[in-house]
Amino acid sequence: MSVTIDNETKQVIRSPLDISKMSDRYKTANGIYSLPSPTLTTIEKNLYFLLRNSRSETFKSEYKFKPDYLSYDEYNTVILDQLLMYVNNVKTVEEFDLHTVVIPTFDAIVSILADDFPEKEASELTVVDW
Repeated sequence: MSVTIDNETKQVIRSPLDISKMSDRYKTANGIYSLPSPTLTTIEKNLYFLLRNSRSETFKSEYKFKPDYLSYDEYNTVILDQLLMYVNNVKTVEEFDLHTVVIPTFDAIVSILADDFPEKEASELTVVDW
């Protein structure tokens, strides 16, 4: 099967990088699943890091109102569209019509994900037996 935006979008639900679906995958000692603070907090906290590790490009008309397409072309996934909107100070998809667009590096994005998924010691993890 060829990779298309449509196919990739259908698979996004399984992606560990999905900013809107990130959660701690391990159960705590008291049996309650813990969720990190909202990911928007992580993006806000690291906004200047993302901007410093970005490049600016002339906005192409093919991405007008389509941040998911830009995300797909830059990162091979549609799930980083909200991050692109946030770093470009765009509030809604209808405003995604820019003169220049700021595109953070994928390495910078992966780096800030450590805030949501801190490394855990093996002794802290509880196995979920399906």
